[in-house]
Amino acid sequence: MNLAIRDIRYHRGRFILTSIGLGLLLGVVMSMGGIYRGLIADALAILHANKADLWVVQQGTNGPFAESSRIPEDIKYRIRAVPGVAEASPLSFQTVQIERSGKPFRFFLIGYELGGFGGPPEIVAGRAIRQKHYEMVVAKAMRMQIGETIHLGLHDYTVVGITGKIVSSSGDPAAYVSLADAQDIQFKKDNDAIRNDRERITVNLAAMPSLSPSQGRYLQQNIAAITESTHTVNTIVARLAPGANLQEVQARISRWNHFKPISDAEQSAILAKGMIEKARMQLGLFRVILLVISAVIISLIIYTSTLDKIRVIATLKLIGAQNRVIVGMILQQSLLMGVIAYAIGYGLIVLTYDKFPRRIVLEAGDLQMLFVIVMAICMISSFVGIRKALKVEPAEALGG
Repeated sequence: MNLAIRDIRYHRGRFILTSIGLGLLLGVVMSMGGIYRGLIADALAILHANKADLWVVQQGTNGPFAESSRIPEDIKYRIRAVPGVAEASPLSFQTVQIERSGKPFRFFLIGYELGGFGGPPEIVAGRAIRQKHYEMVVAKAMRMQIGETIHLGLHDYTVVGITGKIVSSSGDPAAYVSLADAQDIQFKKDNDAIRNDRERITVNLAAMPSLSPSQGRYLQQNIAAITESTHTVNTIVARLAPGANLQEVQARISRWNHFKPISDAEQSAILAKGMIEKARMQLGLFRVILLVISAVIISLIIYTSTLDKIRVIATLKLIGAQNRVIVGMILQQSLLMGVIAYAIGYGLIVLTYDKFPRRIVLEAGDLQMLFVIVMAICMISSFVGIRKALKVEPAEALGG
């Protein structure tokens, strides 16, 4: 006869409700761990999709994700000429928010050079971009259909393909266009802005008495051509040739070309640690708080359950039951409550994790560690009830 099971059957309702409550708490704890893993997966999604060895960015920055970085597009030719570099491709990144169907529509726009790398890692529907202008590939999470058009900058773009779950470090779904289109969307000014800039240049040059009219016109044309150029990118991604030394290539680019080459490992550390460190600490704090709350609840339930069984425990002692029998009954109830609560929490998160607005990543190692922690909490929490039970005198069974 198992005393723990018989007692649970006698107090079935309270045990089930308590297990459900604890299961909901543990489900939240699991979701927080999954959110943290999801933050890391989102932050590294574009890095993993590009599979680049180096990210060449503006000198003195940690771009292109953690900081703003702008470099000339033609730097790609100098990077390709560096010994050890097998291929290099320019990329443009920008966050876009527009109105769609009367609601804010936000996504991360990536511009890549057709024929280079850095484009969509896979096409799940439709096709890749073939034309230099006005075509785009969108992530599935954007919920756009093939053939649908969207207005960006000064032009309309047609969706020709759909890619998988590619998101930015902030969780926004990604869309891909050609590099030329991305540069126009990000840097090309409308006609009113161009006219205003030209007028401002004309006024500034006219204020220089040392310039002749012909020199002023010449300078105006050249300055306008420079300021209106869109041939700027946020980074050049490079892949190294087999056997190339990463540190030597980085040193060459830093010393000769005056740009900052960031390795894939360094970029991962910037994204995973620098950008989401506070979120990790906050989620970890909430997980600890919820686990402490769970321990308090289990201790309270076991203690009140022990108080309800004082005369039963005294009777067991009176008829000669050993302490280990009583300890086993309380400990088994506590562990069983933890197992059932964990199963409820796990089932809850498995059924709902794909409904969360941000990605939830459940790793087996995290879940196993949490199970061990829950079992440890149940064992420690049961000591309160065990201590009370061991103090019960057999004579209490004969009391009124």
